[in-house]
Amino acid sequence: MTTYDPILLEIMKHLLTAVAEEMGAALGRTAFSPNIKERRDFSCAVFDPQGRMVAQAAHIPVHLGAMPLSVAAALARFPDLAEGDIVALNDPYHGGSHLPDITLVSPVYDRAEASVLLGYVASRAHHADVGGISPGSMPLATELFQEGLIIPPVRLARAGRPDEGILDLITRNSRTPEERLGDLTAQLAAHEVGAARLRALARRYGHDVLHAYMGHLQDYAERMVRDLIRTMPRGRFRFQDVMDDDGLGTTDLPIAVTVETDGERLRVDFTGTAAEAPGGINAVAAVTLSAVFYVVRCLLADDAVPTNAGIFRPVEVILPEGTLVNARFPRAVAAGNVETSQRIVDALLGAFGQALPERVPAASQGTMNNITIGGDDPRTGGRFAYYETVAGGMGAAAGADGLSGVHVHMTNTLNTPAEALEYAYPLRVTRYELRRGSGGAGRWRGGDGLVREIELLADAQVTILSERRRHAPWGAAGGEPAAAGANRHIPAGGEPILLPGKVTLRARTGDRIRIETPGGGGYGEAPPPAVEPLVTGNS
Repeated sequence: MTTYDPILLEIMKHLLTAVAEEMGAALGRTAFSPNIKERRDFSCAVFDPQGRMVAQAAHIPVHLGAMPLSVAAALARFPDLAEGDIVALNDPYHGGSHLPDITLVSPVYDRAEASVLLGYVASRAHHADVGGISPGSMPLATELFQEGLIIPPVRLARAGRPDEGILDLITRNSRTPEERLGDLTAQLAAHEVGAARLRALARRYGHDVLHAYMGHLQDYAERMVRDLIRTMPRGRFRFQDVMDDDGLGTTDLPIAVTVETDGERLRVDFTGTAAEAPGGINAVAAVTLSAVFYVVRCLLADDAVPTNAGIFRPVEVILPEGTLVNARFPRAVAAGNVETSQRIVDALLGAFGQALPERVPAASQGTMNNITIGGDDPRTGGRFAYYETVAGGMGAAAGADGLSGVHVHMTNTLNTPAEALEYAYPLRVTRYELRRGSGGAGRWRGGDGLVREIELLADAQVTILSERRRHAPWGAAGGEPAAAGANRHIPAGGEPILLPGKVTLRARTGDRIRIETPGGGGYGEAPPPAVEPLVTGNS
């Protein structure tokens, strides 16, 4: 085994993670859209010269396994990237997740020795509108072409100079072109920061030491995962959960997973999962891999284990082609990234919970409750496109109640503050509160969901992509399931109308949209209520 200094290993882990975190800070501060600067719907990461991930900031879990595939796609298309070059892509079938997520990849060279490639930096940000048949680019679609502009790996910048033609192409295909340009420019700025910090590390330690410890960190993460596997009982553990529907009439689509351990490796097999659907709940392989590696990372007892490519090495993933977890081009995928990814996590936790029951919680809300609202903005004379995911309940675990009103699992974003939302869009937040009692009962109670109600101050098109409206989040170890979610349209002066989990509608000024999010499942059987002793006779 290659020797290394354990103290320097820990230092390098934090320094490389800090590069990604500082990239994220720059991106969040300079972005235009509330979705990025307020909700922090982005991720940043650092890769070694071979394109292997060595550090990712604690941003969006659904990007964990997908960003390395984006980097691989970028390098396959442009193996000769030079200093100042930047590749852009969003194609879900070439390393992307869904079309609003635009990824940038750029090499970083040592300027003291121009021929030495230090590594790569990458960023992925959810752009609130990239075209398609509905504002927000999260439509009820039947094929990818309806969801927005598809960007294969293209060279967005060459030798430090952005390609104005590519930028024009992206902004021209958005309902909010100025916002797109501002957010893309923020990503470019983040890459400048990441490159500067990586060069600073090379100056301080030398590129040979930097590269060596990039490798040591991956080896360390691999050893920690193998240690986890050795603690698991050997055998096969199977679990099946279901998606409510695809939004186009197909219901109860199963996601099946079998986890097999032999003491050295994990085999995760999705055989038995439903075939790809007509609607956009299909997940591409990159999204499913992200869910698998997220769950494996969460099961590691040591929070200090670095998040890098080493985690992936002892894990084999079987993804039957043409299913919900490995869709084929050109299936629609907008909800696969945000909804199906959550159900994949639920199924994985159900399987791992059989092997490690004390370490796995009950199901959390199991949805991101996506809502997009867009139309003409009477305040500016332009267009607007609002996108948000809404928090819910976290599942309880052995020894702990679930948290209430939080984003869980594959999303790590925030709710848009009411003040920022009302400033940016012709919308008003009329209700924002915990949905009391929606968490599942148990010895430890699941967290409660939220109620978020928004009034339209202009006519607009509304799209909702949500799950757990028909099948509630499950409890564990005898705990009770949580309450399912609900969506309602409240016409101005009218009564609430219950909406499907996935729906597009035209709404008028004064109408309100209410999202009631699911809670988290309970854990353990609730103790029987205390009974007061019966006192008879004279006291």
